[in-house]
Amino acid sequence: MMELADRAARQESEVRSYCRSFPTIFEKAKGSYLYDHTGKRYIDFFSGAGAINYGHNNDRMRQALIAYIQADGITHSLDMATTAKRKFMDRFEASILAPRGLDFKMQFTGPGGTNAIETALKIARLTTGRSHIAAFTNGYHGLTLGALALTSNAHYRNEAFIDRSNASFLPFDGYLGRDVDTIAYIRKLIEDRGSGFDLPAAFLVETIQAEGGINVAGTGWLQSLDALCHEFGILLIIDDIQVGCGRTGTFFSFERTGIHPDIVVLSKSISGFGLPMSVVLMRPELDQWKPGEETATFRGHNLSFVTAVEAICYWESDDFARGIQTREDVITRRFKELAQSQPAFDLKIRGKGLIHGVEISDPDKARAVSREAFSQGLVIELCGPMNNVLKLLPPLVIEASDLEEGLDILVRSIQSVLLDGAR
Repeated sequence: MMELADRAARQESEVRSYCRSFPTIFEKAKGSYLYDHTGKRYIDFFSGAGAINYGHNNDRMRQALIAYIQADGITHSLDMATTAKRKFMDRFEASILAPRGLDFKMQFTGPGGTNAIETALKIARLTTGRSHIAAFTNGYHGLTLGALALTSNAHYRNEAFIDRSNASFLPFDGYLGRDVDTIAYIRKLIEDRGSGFDLPAAFLVETIQAEGGINVAGTGWLQSLDALCHEFGILLIIDDIQVGCGRTGTFFSFERTGIHPDIVVLSKSISGFGLPMSVVLMRPELDQWKPGEETATFRGHNLSFVTAVEAICYWESDDFARGIQTREDVITRRFKELAQSQPAFDLKIRGKGLIHGVEISDPDKARAVSREAFSQGLVIELCGPMNNVLKLLPPLVIEASDLEEGLDILVRSIQSVLLDGAR
């Protein structure tokens, strides 16, 4: 391990992060497993930060990708029309949008989620003629300049390179306590001409704040935010980069609320295979671009279209969503049992579908749990402004036995660290 750390320090920038938390050299992966160069197997409760929802090297996606490459399918095409792109758009419209009553146009942006966020912000400003965007406490939207201005975590907000103009933060659901109606607070800011709060072009929000600590917005809160947007002519942008594509149990995370956002941003698992792809969905009347006004070299990557079509197949019956619910029930049961058996741990557990967080008040102990789990063969990362929330992101296709084994390791690790600390 020391040799590995020394080599990394010499060859790679100090900005590297995940390799510090998981200090080994990974060599291959399949389904819910990662294998390092020594052959050690790890259960993956990380899923590429949500980019591998359908498991590593998914068979149906891999076979489609190999067939496309062997047939000399087009890899790079800028935004030119290709058969791969057309198949994706037709399948996405027929199998995802139409059944949900969503009338969106698609815009393919640069490869990362932050590129799509930048595009969504431009659309909001272009169509409303207003520059102010409001985001929420503990939100994370990326680290390019516009997205960073709306990312709240102080760890990323270096004064040397952040632009604070035309961006503000509002209290997320529960931020001021469960008894405080933060929508009423936001309404007061909008209506009071002395508040100093300019009418926003858009609200940018995650229905579940993943990096922010697995903070789940209530259905009523999201519905009230949506109604407020309609009342004041504010666009509602849903950042579904990490919690979309089925992570919460439905393809879009907002489906449980019945709201119809103006703009939705997807990335990470939209390709299904871990290939780079980002797309902005917008109401047709918001598509006011001039041709070529927004561009990027890697937008609409054809290999990603090929695997994304296969990912969509999972959603063409209700069976897949029911499977996610079954797995969620297992997680809920296991942590209920842990909380009942060890009330002194004072664990705070929250989440939806297959994104759950276990908050441990002491960040050092949370880190110790993650390290202990890794030593036992489980990859699980931390999140939250204090990095004290264990984030469960297993593949949506994880087998029941693998889920139980991973939860066994996590529970043992929590008990080991917290019981030792209590002695």
